[in-house]
Order: sequence, then C-alpha cells, then structure tokens
Amino acid sequence: MRHARQLAQLENVRIVAVTDPVAATAQSFAEMTGAAAVSDLDAVLNASPDAVYVCVPPHVHGPIEERLLGAGTAVFVEKPLAADLPTAQRIADAARKAGVVTSVGHHWRYSSAVDLVRELLDGRPVRLAVGSWIDRVPPVPWWSKRAMSGGQVVEQAVHVLDLLRMLCGDVVEVDAYANSTPPGTPGADVDGATVAILKLRSGAVGTVSAACCLDWKHRAGLELHADGLSIAIHEDRVVATTAQGPVEHSLAPDDAKLAADRAFIDAVVGNGTAREGILVDYDEALRTHQLACAIADSGANGRPVRLHD
Repeated sequence: MRHARQLAQLENVRIVAVTDPVAATAQSFAEMTGAAAVSDLDAVLNASPDAVYVCVPPHVHGPIEERLLGAGTAVFVEKPLAADLPTAQRIADAARKAGVVTSVGHHWRYSSAVDLVRELLDGRPVRLAVGSWIDRVPPVPWWSKRAMSGGQVVEQAVHVLDLLRMLCGDVVEVDAYANSTPPGTPGADVDGATVAILKLRSGAVGTVSAACCLDWKHRAGLELHADGLSIAIHEDRVVATTAQGPVEHSLAPDDAKLAADRAFIDAVVGNGTAREGILVDYDEALRTHQLACAIADSGANGRPVRLHD
C-alpha cells in the first residue's frame, strides 16, 4: 500500500489492476485504490499496464519478473531482488534482453542525505565505513526461513549496503561471521547476528553488522569517517561531526520514497527518455544484491568471498 499511496500523489498515474494469492488482500487493495482485483499475473497483463510493481516476498521473485519482461512491460521491483543470487542474475539477463525500464526500491539513494553527505565530504575520501541494522524479527512467517528471505543481511541490511556502495564505491572482498538463530522464533534458520569486514576498491575499509535479537528497531544507518570528519546517516537525519562538535540535519524519509516512484514513472511516461532519473535500475541493484549474498555466504561458510567485477 505504501507505493499506492505515493503513486496517488503523481500525475498521469492510475492503478488498473492488482493480484495477490490471498483474494481478500487483493480485494482490500482494490477497494482502496479503485483498481480491479484480478486472479493472476496474466489477468494483470490483460489490463495492458504501462508498468507493474512487483512487491512480493524474496523467494517468490523470478517467474513474475520473467513473465513481465517477456511481455515487454516496465517493472519496479521491491528489494531484495531474490532470496539468492542465481535467481537475480537470471532476471537481470531477461531485463537486458527486454530493454525495458526497470527500477528497484532502494529509496535511500533518493534521500537528500546523499547530496548533503557529498557536500560535507567535499572531496575527502572515506577511510572507514560502518553500517548497521539492529532490529527485531519481522512478524511474517517467511522471514525467519533462510531459503525464503535470504536472511537479515539480504532482506534488511541490503539498504545500508546499497547506500555504502553509492557513497564509497564497490566492495571487492568480504569476510563475515555469524551466530545462531534469534531466540523465540520456532523453526528459524536465519542468523541471529552477522558482522562483516569489507575491503573497498577505493582503499577504504568497512564493517557491516546486523542483528535481529531485539523486540524493536534499534538502529539502521551508515557512518562514514574521513579526515577530520565523521558523518552518521540515519533514515530521518544526518549528523556531521568535526572538532567543533556535531551538526544535525533533519530528513523526511517519505520524500526519498516518493522520489523513487516519481523517477520510475517519469521514465515510463517518457518511454525511457528519462532513465537518468532512476538511480538504481535492476543491473545496479544486482551489484548490491551480489554484495549482500557474498556476506551471507561468507558468514555461513566461514571463509572470505572475493567479489568479481
């Protein structure tokens, strides 16, 4: 529903159809948006949409995108791209062949924090990047199953990884460690906590930590440390600290989410001529997904993973 609320604020947008395995969910969405609740993806395509939003659990990705791309339909895919890497790579191949507009819901890239951080850094290279996502186990049954969600790094901390890549460049090697499943979650097989050491192509180093052992969302963000400057980026604020002390800048998180949808719609309406407004298409998101999967694999297998160009 979040995307629907944002799309309602944009001109030239009408939601024509929705489908969901749970008919009551599709009907509720239809009543709130004026869309038609239809039985399956083929029925969605029969409504001749200019674009389709794919908002499904990680393990469901794959056939949906391939069907849409095969029909030449523009797609907006909510993160993560999949629960694993091969599925995302297969979709990326299909997207390249289709040549249609694609976008992925890494909305942190669209935050005013990005321009602000670049201005604050003023050309100073980042020496250390520290990302974190410390949270709870979300109340959906698929999340605690590794084969269905990919685990916390893939499903949640991927937002932080994407921002890190945007501001600091690509990671070339990871070495991760993980521990046992979160408490109080019967049948879970995801890691309760993960920490990864990152080596970046720029020469910077970093860490990313994730944990889902709490009952609340404690922290999600990225800290960047350069000569004489530390910057902490959160969803609602940026705090820049120098020898003179901290300065805080407030952010409106919903602005970034709306900007991501606007960029996608502008590109679709412009028949792809406005693609430069899309900050993360499927291919770019695949590089972030590759990083998240490398961390998950390193933590599971106890050895470093080298990322290839």
